[in-house]
Amino acid sequence: MTALKKHRVVVGLSGGVDSAVTAWLLKQQGHEVVGIFMKNWEDDDDTGYCSSNIDFVDAAAVADVIGIEIEHVNFAAEYKDRVFAEFLREYSSGRTPNPDILCNAEIKFKAFLDHALRLGADKIATGHYARVRCIGPAGNALDVHQAQLGSGRFELLKGLDPAKDQSYFLHRLNQAQLSKTLFPVGELLKTEVRRLALEIGLPNAKKKDSTGICFIGERPFRDFLNRYLAKTPGPVKNDKGQTIAEHVGLSFYTLGQRQGLGIGGLKAKGAQRGGGDHAPWFVARKDMDSNTLWVVQGHDHPWLQSLQLTAGQASWVAGVAPQGGAFAAKTRYRQMDAACVLSGVDASRFTLDFAQPQWAVTPGQSAVLYDGEVCLGGGVIEGNG
Repeated sequence: MTALKKHRVVVGLSGGVDSAVTAWLLKQQGHEVVGIFMKNWEDDDDTGYCSSNIDFVDAAAVADVIGIEIEHVNFAAEYKDRVFAEFLREYSSGRTPNPDILCNAEIKFKAFLDHALRLGADKIATGHYARVRCIGPAGNALDVHQAQLGSGRFELLKGLDPAKDQSYFLHRLNQAQLSKTLFPVGELLKTEVRRLALEIGLPNAKKKDSTGICFIGERPFRDFLNRYLAKTPGPVKNDKGQTIAEHVGLSFYTLGQRQGLGIGGLKAKGAQRGGGDHAPWFVARKDMDSNTLWVVQGHDHPWLQSLQLTAGQASWVAGVAPQGGAFAAKTRYRQMDAACVLSGVDASRFTLDFAQPQWAVTPGQSAVLYDGEVCLGGGVIEGNG
C-alpha cells in the first residue's frame, strides 16, 4: 500500500488553545507545519482592549514547544477595507451585521489562504470546530488530506462538539476554499482539546477562550461604536404608540436587546402582553424613516416572534442553491436548529418559513441552512414576518 502523501500545511495560530492543538495534531500526522499569526486590527495597540500583542507572544511560545516556524502577517489594511467598512455601513443602516462571518470569508479564507499558497502550502488549517468532507464521484468519502478541487464534492459539516460547533460562521466558504482547508479539532470535543493541550505541555493550555469581536475586545460595545457612528437621538415608543423614553441613535440598538435601554424600571399601565407591568423591555423594531425605536415588554411578545424571513446575498457551499423543501436553519449563533421550509430561491435570495416562531429575527444577521450535519450555506436576513 502506498503511504499517504504528507503535506505542507500552514496553520493560523491565534494564540488560543484550539489553533495550538490543531498545529500539534498535524505535526503528529507527519505534515510539514508552518504557523502564521494574523494581525487584523491595529488601531488600539496601545490600549488594554487590544490583545494582539499578548496573543502573538502566546502563539510564538506554542510554535516553540511544537517545534514549528511562525510568521507574523499584518492583514489590518485588508480587514479595514473588507470587514470593518462593511460593519460600519450595516450599523449605520440600522442593521446588525456579523463581522466574524465576513472575516472568515474575506480574511481567514481569502487573504490568509492566498498568503499561505504563496508560501507553497498544500493546505491551510484553523482551530474552528467544524469538519470538511469530500464525496467522490462514486458517492464514497475521500481523504480530505489528499482530495483536491475536482476530486469530488466538498461539504462543510458541523463540529462534533455541539456546544462549540462553528459551521454557522463558515457558511460562506466555497468549494475552492474548502478543498484547501483542514479543521482537525472539529473531530474533537473541547474537553479533549484542553486535555491534549495539558498533556503536550502547551503554555496556553488553560488560556480562556476569546469572546466577542476581535477588534472590540473587552470594552463596552456602545463605547466602541461611539467612536465611529453619529448619534441621532429619537423617541422610544411602546406597542401602544406611547413615547416612553429617548434613544441615543438607532445604530446603537439591535432587535431582542434587553440591556442598556434606560427604561428598565418603568411601569407601563395596561402593558400586560408578554409579562405584565414589571416585565423586562426588549427592542422589537427600528423605524429608520421616523428614527423611532419600538420596545415591548416580555420575552414572548408577539412582535418578537417571526414565522418567516427573507434573506439576500445568498452563498451556497456547493456552488449552487439547494432545491426548495424541508431543512433546518439557525438565525443566530448558539441557537438550536429550527425546522423550516426553503422557497423562493434564486441567484441571491431565498425565503424560509418556520414550523415554530423564531425569536428576534434580526436584519443583518445570517440565516444559515442545514441538512442534518451538513451546512448548505445561507444569506443575510433582510426582513422578517
